[in-house]
Amino acid sequence: MPGRMMVTGATGSLGRSVARRARAAGWDVVGTYFADPADTGDEQLDIRDRSAVHQTVRRVRPDVVVHAATGRDRNDWAATADGAAHVAVAAAAVRARLVHVSSDAVFSGRDVHYDEDAAPDPVNRYGSAKAAAETAVRAVDPGAAVVRTSIILGDGRGAHELLTHALARGRIRGALFTDEIRKPVHGADLADALLELAVNGYRGVLNVAGPDAVSRYDLGLLVARRDGLDPASIPAARSAEVQPGRPTDVRLTTRRAESLLRVRLRGAREFLAPAGLTGPGWDRRTSG
Repeated sequence: MPGRMMVTGATGSLGRSVARRARAAGWDVVGTYFADPADTGDEQLDIRDRSAVHQTVRRVRPDVVVHAATGRDRNDWAATADGAAHVAVAAAAVRARLVHVSSDAVFSGRDVHYDEDAAPDPVNRYGSAKAAAETAVRAVDPGAAVVRTSIILGDGRGAHELLTHALARGRIRGALFTDEIRKPVHGADLADALLELAVNGYRGVLNVAGPDAVSRYDLGLLVARRDGLDPASIPAARSAEVQPGRPTDVRLTTRRAESLLRVRLRGAREFLAPAGLTGPGWDRRTSG
């Protein structure tokens, strides 16, 4: 039976989805927020503050902690790495089940395909911080679930969706990369997977991503067509020429998740299809 769940970062796109879906499933949810409580954050918390994390977790006494919080700055090591360690230690102190959200940014892309046993080899500060967070969580609580995922979108509020709109409308300068391949996941599918992991006792790393390998640029085209934007307004570039050294082709292998979880992990071409245009091959420009 559901008990009490603490969701860190409950005002972010993923945390909001987890909190709402958990409440709908009968959980007593306490969400945390950093600055803006919005409609799903109950407890203000700076995860960089070790003492505050411990005090909050002791007061809430959750049965499960879903750590979905991220720093406002991707290069904020204190939030990404240290914050995860603080949450893990505090959760362990009250014997709470921990589900930690990680990222495919822990990989360089040199090997392209990565299963749960792949060793992190990050090439930037954010990836290094996420890898350090994984190490801390697994050292503190070997029974925790560490969920590696990819680009999260689908509800219109994902970072890639917001970026695509900003680029298409000329609000910012930049481009979407044609040589960076990922396996995007719908935020609702990922949230449901996290809720399953809250109760199924899985230990260790689990890859949770969609089945479609899509470039960031082609993903932008899918968003543009779904939302009625002009695809021609989406600028394209190669990261190798603009920002060399970034991870390029990173594909999380999801066979284990597909066999373990009940939730069906939809592909980007399915969940970003315009209304009435679903099914394989609806958009040949972004197929393959």
